[in-house]
Amino acid sequence: MNSTLPAGQVWGVAVPGPFDCEKGVARFEGVGKFDDLYGIDVRAVLLDGVWPRPAETVFLNDAHAFLLGEWRAGAARGHDRCVGITLGTGVGSAFLVAGDARHDGPGIPPQGRIDLVEAAGRPLEGTVSRRAILGRYLADHADPSGADAARDLDVSDVAERARAGERRARQVLDEAFTTLGVALAPRLRDFGATVLVVGGAMAGSWDLLCPALRAGLGDTPVTLRPAGLGADAALVGAATYAAAVP
Repeated sequence: MNSTLPAGQVWGVAVPGPFDCEKGVARFEGVGKFDDLYGIDVRAVLLDGVWPRPAETVFLNDAHAFLLGEWRAGAARGHDRCVGITLGTGVGSAFLVAGDARHDGPGIPPQGRIDLVEAAGRPLEGTVSRRAILGRYLADHADPSGADAARDLDVSDVAERARAGERRARQVLDEAFTTLGVALAPRLRDFGATVLVVGGAMAGSWDLLCPALRAGLGDTPVTLRPAGLGADAALVGAATYAAAVP
């Protein structure tokens, strides 16, 4: 792999979990496309495969990279205590204090992972993830022909149907995002967050997401914002993280 960076630079890499960021070793299991990386020393592969050779490669969780980027130059800029949520295939989360990721403390779920929290008696991803939302919607829209209705349908399509006035589509989205707000509210208060930044594919339906999420948050004193940097947030976050390495 050829790089345009000069030799001796530190590379920052945003990675999904599970990943041992300290050792640079992948721990993916049951996540399809990443399973073949299980046990691979990704740091060693990058250091040996990139030319000019980096001085070091550091890793951080992609949700943390997202929020760090937004804190540095996006929707969380100017906030000391911020929380970020990414909504897509699953639910990612990050808690920052002055740019530093926190994994424990008041309001922070185990390992800093909101997906480990239960809502309405089941894991949060059983309500808010892409799979959960489509499953709930399609349960009431079964195709009598037996065709795979989910094959070409995404949450953005459900959002479009909601905007067009379909009550069931709106109800499914409202229930999912309100549940997310209810789960987050006590944690945001205990953590002392002043801003909640929402990213991921579902943030593209902000006009529908925001009112329901705000309803679930109730009177929680937090500013609610969509991601400002889009796909660049994790890149900015990874670069910020790498630049801080001594």
